[in-house]
Amino acid sequence: MAAPQSVAAYIGLGSNLADPAGQIKAARVALSRLPATRELAFSALYRNPPMGPAGQPDYVNAVMAVETRLEAESLLAELQRIETEQGRVRTGERWGARPLDLDLLLYGQARIVTPTLTVPHPGIAERAFVVYPLLEIAPDLDIPGLGPLRELAGRVSSASLTRLADD
Repeated sequence: MAAPQSVAAYIGLGSNLADPAGQIKAARVALSRLPATRELAFSALYRNPPMGPAGQPDYVNAVMAVETRLEAESLLAELQRIETEQGRVRTGERWGARPLDLDLLLYGQARIVTPTLTVPHPGIAERAFVVYPLLEIAPDLDIPGLGPLRELAGRVSSASLTRLADD
């Protein structure tokens, strides 16, 4: 059986617990070590207010582009494994504080809807902490079913984002 074709995938990274910038950097290393996967680009880190329950710390977010031969569901399983290794415990609370959140935003031009995975990621077009880091590394990207990323960025305010200084 032939190996799957390589596909460009985009992963959203977020953290607001246990040294968020350090969590993102550690996740980047872990992602770069996935089988049949290599990093293509990595955005700056951005701080933004949480979407979820009040009283939690601000998030640090970034977006990473990878080239992978992993199937989408296998890539998702690897993302969840990395989250667990970095201390995430799934409590069922939506948008709560967490040491690490990895989202499969895009998988090539695929549109995927399964019980465990929806790609493009739901909400991608409304979240400044996804749109602007994605725009930084892939300005000419076309989001399947949603259109050009540049147009999406024109509809989402970046006022809540603070770009963090590079180390």
